[in-house]
Amino acid sequence: MSDKALPLVISAPEPRTLGLIFTPRQLNVFRRKYRIVETTPEGVSELPTDVLAEARYIVGQPPIAPETLEKLTSLRCVFNVETNLINNMPYETLFARGIHVVTTGLVFAEPVAELGIAMALNLARDVVDADLAFRQGEELWGGDGNQTARLLSGADVGIIGFGDLGRALNRLLTGFRTRTRVFDPWLPPSVLVEHGVEPASLDKVLSESDFLFVVASVTSENQGFLGADAFAKMRKGAAFVLLSRAGVVDFPALMEAVRTGHIVAASDVFPEEPLAKDHPVRSLPGFLRSAHRAGALDVAFKRMGDMVLEDMDLIDRGLPPMRSKRAERETVSRMRSKPVDRN
Repeated sequence: MSDKALPLVISAPEPRTLGLIFTPRQLNVFRRKYRIVETTPEGVSELPTDVLAEARYIVGQPPIAPETLEKLTSLRCVFNVETNLINNMPYETLFARGIHVVTTGLVFAEPVAELGIAMALNLARDVVDADLAFRQGEELWGGDGNQTARLLSGADVGIIGFGDLGRALNRLLTGFRTRTRVFDPWLPPSVLVEHGVEPASLDKVLSESDFLFVVASVTSENQGFLGADAFAKMRKGAAFVLLSRAGVVDFPALMEAVRTGHIVAASDVFPEEPLAKDHPVRSLPGFLRSAHRAGALDVAFKRMGDMVLEDMDLIDRGLPPMRSKRAERETVSRMRSKPVDRN
């Protein structure tokens, strides 16, 4: 088959690169099966009309104006490999034309969930501070070093949000025999029950959890919804673990709840990234910090390549994509997570 006969793919995956999301073997398959036009997100609209008209797939999440979409007459699917669904394209028109928009965000669920468990265990057993004290010759031996220690096993656990990440987290928690309550207003209670968790109101999840994991996406309805009132409802000494996006939290209120000793907290995400060197959270006792690194593992990025190739193969054969998660007409326009600008 000549190169001209191969299906055309527009590649604009920034901040990802093809070398990041594909192994060398996968990339060879990709280049063998498709004709690839590489550009920047902003450069998509500047591509020649004949290239736009021929493109079957877009890999990336570039801004697509309505007038650009009109030229994409052969488009079958947009593969969002940034994983946040960004409000930068006319989704209603895409759906009306039967064009799939999918995200490979599932690849991050397990690595983020694993770090979330590690953070919870650290908050329960004070691992990091105990190590630092040991290095400085100030360690406390035996029970003296466990004055605030507790078990995750058998604890009351709350999860806010129950998408891919929440479900991955729940699978890991089953080994700890936790009693897990979940608040997710976008899911019917039966779905939660089928996953072995207890559907609960936000107030109940807040007030009856020893460990609270926040894994909800930022939407038009929940920005900053966890504020001072929410933290005041939490059990004294409870552990709050933020894994999704900082936009769901009133961050100064979270810091104040930690500063007063009401709760302890851990976060992999922050209101601004990178965080200012003089930001007060950097020196706040009782707060465990991670630089948005929970999901950024090479093995996770490479799984994106598998998902993209398998779903392209399905679509090429007239079947729907099944590995990537499809954007939903009713919710995609509500997403408000900030796009990442680094891997």
